Amino acid sequence: MSDQTTTPVVRRVDARHRYEILVDGEHAGLTAYRDREGQRVFFHTEIDEAHAGQGLAAILVEQALTDVRAAGMRIVPVCPYVAKFLTRHQEFADITDPVTPEVLTWLDARLGR
Repeated sequence: MSDQTTTPVVRRVDARHRYEILVDGEHAGLTAYRDREGQRVFFHTEIDEAHAGQGLAAILVEQALTDVRAAGMRIVPVCPYVAKFLTRHQEFADITDPVTPEVLTWLDARLGR
C-alpha cells in the first residue's frame, strides 16, 4: 500500500527573510518576516493558488512560530493570517507581542514603503 500524500516541508530562508513551504519539492507558499530586537515581525503570508485549500498556511505558520520559540525570540503578528492563527493557538501567547504604531513605522522603513 503506497501513501499518495507527501508531507509538506517548511524551511527558513534567512537570506530572503521568510519561511517557505514545499510540497513534493515544489514551492507552495511563504510567510515573510523581519527581525527587530529579539522579535520576529511577520508581515505577509501567501499560499500559491495551485496549493490553496490544503491547510498549508496553518502548517507553515505553526512551524515558523515553533522555530521562533526555539530561537528564543518573540512574535509580532502584523500579517492578518498570523494574527488570526494566534487567536486560535494560545500556546504561542506567551511569546507574542502586540503590533504597535512604532513596530509598523519600523517595518515600513525596512520594507521601503
